[in-house]
Amino acid sequence: MSLVITLMLYGSVVAALGPPVLRSLTHRGIAPRLGVIAWLVAIVGALSAWGIAVLLVTVEFATYWGHPKDALRACFAFLWTPMHLHGAAATRAATFAAAALVATGTVALVVHAARVAVQMRRRTSVHARAVRLVGRRVPGIGAVVLDSPERQVYCVPGPDTIVVTTGALDALSADQLAAVLAHERAHLSGRHAALTAVLRAIATTVPGLRLFTGGAAEIARLLEMCADDKAADEHGSLSLLGGLLAIVGIAEPAPSGALAAAGTAVLARAERLADPVGALRWVTTSTALIGVIAMTLAGSALTAVAVAGFGALLS
Repeated sequence: MSLVITLMLYGSVVAALGPPVLRSLTHRGIAPRLGVIAWLVAIVGALSAWGIAVLLVTVEFATYWGHPKDALRACFAFLWTPMHLHGAAATRAATFAAAALVATGTVALVVHAARVAVQMRRRTSVHARAVRLVGRRVPGIGAVVLDSPERQVYCVPGPDTIVVTTGALDALSADQLAAVLAHERAHLSGRHAALTAVLRAIATTVPGLRLFTGGAAEIARLLEMCADDKAADEHGSLSLLGGLLAIVGIAEPAPSGALAAAGTAVLARAERLADPVGALRWVTTSTALIGVIAMTLAGSALTAVAVAGFGALLS
């Protein structure tokens, strides 16, 4: 049981201390790829620790009882036992009932998160197919063009589709359009939409934890900056900056699950493109992020070794 407590404490420490530390290192968007990795390592580390703890509790008590029918019978008997009665059987039933409740709750959370992710994926797939039917291809653009006065440029997965409205085409120069389209291609090639969908599903399932809610929002922002860097490398920062500013005043948001070029943290991204940080600041922030990643992985490795040792003792 001490191992289970250790795992729960480790996950709780990561969930409590991770968001403020990571937010302080990633809010400027310095080394955004490392920032995404750091957040993901923290999220996966906390979830893994809690998940293993639940699994250990379930296996321990299920093994202790030896037979599922006996366990369920004892649990049912305990529920109908007056609270003033104490005894070994009642204590064992109580512990098993607690383990069963935790395991059931965990499975329910996982199923809910998976259902949300699948629903988001289905919506984006339906939208992608719809815009391919009603839109048109324009030579040299490499995107589906929709007739709309709204200035929108976004991408949706499944099938991978980049959408540009005629309003955006009128507002963007050739260089700006090329830069914005490169930004969207970076999203599709990096599978950013799938990652953000999973993170949003987790955040929706456990909305009370900042590691998941804040992490989902921060990773979405950092992924936009990753796509910015890819587009800026190909077409220059000024072209991308001009493109973002030309379409930032959209009246209607992009569809749910889509990644819009000017839909997330545009001001912060514009400042980042207009005034890049110096080499020293980049090195110090990158080093700090690598240190946080290493510490989190080291903690996860130690817990994995502890779990392996516990399993060896049981066998």
